[in-house]
Amino acid sequence: MVSVSDVRRWRPPTLDGVFQALGSRRDTLVGFDDELHATKSPAGWTGSAAEAATKHHGELTERMRRLVAGISAVRRATGEAADAVKAVQRALGDAEHLAGRYGFSIADDGKIVDTAQSRPTDEPRIRERAAMQVELADRVEQVLRRANDIDADLAAVLERAALDRVDDGCGTSLTDASLAGQATGGLSTIGPPQGGSPADNSGWWSSLSDTERAALLKDHPDWIGNLDGLPAVVRDQANRAQIPGERARLLAEAAKLEPLVDSLTKRLGASTSEIGELSIARQLAGPAAELAIIKAKLASLDAIDQTLARGDRQLLVLDTSGQRAKAAIAAGNVDTAEHVTVFTPGFGTTVQGDMRSYDDHMNKLREEAQRASEQNGKPTSVAAVTWIGYEAPQASEILEINRSVIGEGAAREGAEKLTRFLNGVDASRPTDPHLTAIGHSYGSLTTGIALQKNTGVDDAVFFGSPGLGTSRLEDLKVPAGHSWVVEARQDPVADFAAFGTDPDRIRGINRLSAHDLTLPDGRQLSHSSGHGSVEPKIGYLAPGSTSQYNMSLVAAGLHHLTREDKSLGQFDFRQSRGRGSY
Repeated sequence: MVSVSDVRRWRPPTLDGVFQALGSRRDTLVGFDDELHATKSPAGWTGSAAEAATKHHGELTERMRRLVAGISAVRRATGEAADAVKAVQRALGDAEHLAGRYGFSIADDGKIVDTAQSRPTDEPRIRERAAMQVELADRVEQVLRRANDIDADLAAVLERAALDRVDDGCGTSLTDASLAGQATGGLSTIGPPQGGSPADNSGWWSSLSDTERAALLKDHPDWIGNLDGLPAVVRDQANRAQIPGERARLLAEAAKLEPLVDSLTKRLGASTSEIGELSIARQLAGPAAELAIIKAKLASLDAIDQTLARGDRQLLVLDTSGQRAKAAIAAGNVDTAEHVTVFTPGFGTTVQGDMRSYDDHMNKLREEAQRASEQNGKPTSVAAVTWIGYEAPQASEILEINRSVIGEGAAREGAEKLTRFLNGVDASRPTDPHLTAIGHSYGSLTTGIALQKNTGVDDAVFFGSPGLGTSRLEDLKVPAGHSWVVEARQDPVADFAAFGTDPDRIRGINRLSAHDLTLPDGRQLSHSSGHGSVEPKIGYLAPGSTSQYNMSLVAAGLHHLTREDKSLGQFDFRQSRGRGSY
């Protein structure tokens, strides 16, 4: 088995030198093709001597062909190994650099050693270091996984060549033999780790050469698009490439079902018997429901295309499995933004019905965050992700225990995916951004459950929240003082306290205002009212609202500029009197 110390000792320049030398030898041998052909027995020469000469020439030609084929195979394998080793050493170097920043080192046997002279005492930093130790172990695991694959592949080619088992093809020239040997000398590219963590995925991707990455994007975009831990630009490219194929597949499925649904619908309309109607209706129910699901997914692809057409967007999730399509679209560049905000919407949300509107509002929140930063002398970059990466409960599912809005099933399932997505943002970058998680309504429950695990989230905002899945702020693995709640007046859902204590009444949480506000520069901000998030003027995310302004400040890390409010109190539908000009 290859060790970290082995990887450190590998010398790609030596492999490059072998590659060049083998190329020169191959070219020299192939250059003898004409001479070899010219030494065939002259036409008309017969007899035992002629037969012996012909046999000897054939054996020589075959030896030459197999020699050229073996050299060509080894040359290709050596060249690809050189590139692959450079990528593996680069990935190890990145991991070592990351380890050094957090007070760790990577031993020759791959173990992560704590070398910090002083260790943090505050809980967030302790958690951060512990999470980084696990991440480093995952990264090293993938470096060694790839290194062992390279070593095994190269050894296999060398062994075949040494045993003269490289196929020289069925051609007649040395050039043909060279091409045949070269075709068998390629190294394999291992796929992503099965069930790997975002750090595993990031480590795997980092260990691949540029050539291997390009080939995977071309041949296996389905491996890459939803892989948390990979760069956003890569996921975007892979997911966009899959849209035409997904659309064609769904259209083909619809084309198969439509004749059956049309036929049964006509029979149902023509039936004169109650028993017959019932029988046909039962036959129709399944195909009709399946066709409706397919059409909704096609509509989701349309919504995704229309959102991406706005420009400056990244498609980070594309998943048409299950009952409803899932997607996540970022406004801005998640790979380079100093601040990244991830918004999770709630009850009733669908990609086809809500992606365009939510993306528009999150982009405006992003612009507000950047504008506020510039006005305060701290120009910055912000990316805002609309994450519909789970199947939010629908009104039609109210009686389904595991999917209903009155239960936590859908939220817990979604939280697993959201946790990985949030961790993937950090794992995909050399430096972590300021990461903010925002959740509305049932999406705030999903977010709250996700944040009870380590996610690297620096700030969390919950608005219109029926509960966070806990009554204790300490259960959220968010730095102290960085959890925020927004409650508009006349929002009954925000007072349900259906999933733990009403967030507005949790001890230690910061309460952001959603009331009328006059800024120091004279700008007038409007209040929010009711439970909606994107309703014009009164929605929580409405441009020009105090609620949106406050959330944009949190997203930009401008906490000192936020305007807070007193608790409205449970079932309090009057406008509260908080601080500031309301």
